Amino acid sequence: MRCTVHAYMLNDDFSPEHAEAHFDGKDSENNRRFDWEDELHIKSDVTGISMHEFVSFPLEGTFPDGTSFRHEVANMRLYEIASSDGPTVFVGASESILERAEQIKEGDVLTLHIYLKDYEPWANPIPGIYIASKEFPKELHE
Repeated sequence: MRCTVHAYMLNDDFSPEHAEAHFDGKDSENNRRFDWEDELHIKSDVTGISMHEFVSFPLEGTFPDGTSFRHEVANMRLYEIASSDGPTVFVGASESILERAEQIKEGDVLTLHIYLKDYEPWANPIPGIYIASKEFPKELHE
């Protein structure tokens, strides 16, 4: 099955009333529903998505000086995307910035929509992972 992940940053200033009254409920140039959208295509044959609430995500990497780091980021909602011919992929967000998420299956296409709140700062250190600033490891702040 093919899989696409869409992450949307909600625009807190969007007015559904204005959209309904003037644009048949649709967005307009001055009344956008989303500030931005990320789209990720999973290239392997996806067999399913499992949701994990209030879990930790291991954020690991290497500093420019070659020193390694590994920190657990708490309070995440992760979606585990399993496939028959590729690695397992994780996408998700801190629970505090997640407005909602939904999965839609149409034929052989599975789409995951992740909606993020726009009033709390966050970071996107890895494609598909959105971490609230208050949850981001202090040791990794500049």
